[in-house]
Amino acid sequence: MDVHLRELRYFVAVAEDLNVTRAAERLFVSQPALSKQLRVLEGLLGFKLFERVPSGVVLTRQGEALLPVARDLLERWNAGVEQARAAAPTGTLVIGLQTAVGRGLQQEALRRFREAMPGWEVSLRLVGWDDPSGGLADGSSDVAFIWLPVPAGLRTYVLATERRGVAMPADHPLAELAEIPFEALRREPFIALPQAAGPLRDFWLGLDARDDEPVVGVTANTPEEVFEAVISGLGVVLVAEGNAALYKRPGMTYRPVTGLPPGELAIAWREGDASPQVLAFIDALRQVTTKV
Repeated sequence: MDVHLRELRYFVAVAEDLNVTRAAERLFVSQPALSKQLRVLEGLLGFKLFERVPSGVVLTRQGEALLPVARDLLERWNAGVEQARAAAPTGTLVIGLQTAVGRGLQQEALRRFREAMPGWEVSLRLVGWDDPSGGLADGSSDVAFIWLPVPAGLRTYVLATERRGVAMPADHPLAELAEIPFEALRREPFIALPQAAGPLRDFWLGLDARDDEPVVGVTANTPEEVFEAVISGLGVVLVAEGNAALYKRPGMTYRPVTGLPPGELAIAWREGDASPQVLAFIDALRQVTTKV
């Protein structure tokens, strides 16, 4: 005989109220649905649990005998669930960030992660552009939001693919255009990531669309340094379309650029890392991006 916990909860609630309507209200179910479940339970047991009376219902002798057993089973189950939750591993998931994530990704993924890994804390760690792995290479991050390309030894899941544009001083002559051909930017001084960023530095200088060497106006290690340099007139910088709204600054404007392949924002983790907290966060992001 397969009696479900839900049916036992319904039985105990009605036994306590001795009124099906009041019990249904307390259980947030309809009175017909509750009556049906009680009949199902009685059918499984092979005997009646309640007798109807003018004021509601009363327990039969079999019902009175079963009630303390049902209460004990429910109490033991609830206690067991709490013990299981307390036994769950806990710790801190460190998430490396090189830029603001936005795009409706991070908040929803964190909510899903906490549901899947109760007791786990999350730490957000800002990482400079001089570490293209987002802290994964030296183990200071467990996962990282980073832009492709990434160093060897990392696995990635692409979260967003966006066209590249350019951030420039608001009074720049090219700001009059709705879209700017990359050809028109070739001789502009660019804000560059540090040399340690490697292929990532090359990508945001547009080397994948060049046959010449870019003019580097200044090197910057963080987004704040990048956009401060732009506002100061030290150069222009390629920016992913989704980051344009995240990094608005007075005195700076953004324009889409034609003639460039798009950029890809990804979540990255170390190859071979199958720790449950890492897999849970990646799975949360997969659910969010699939939903979007």
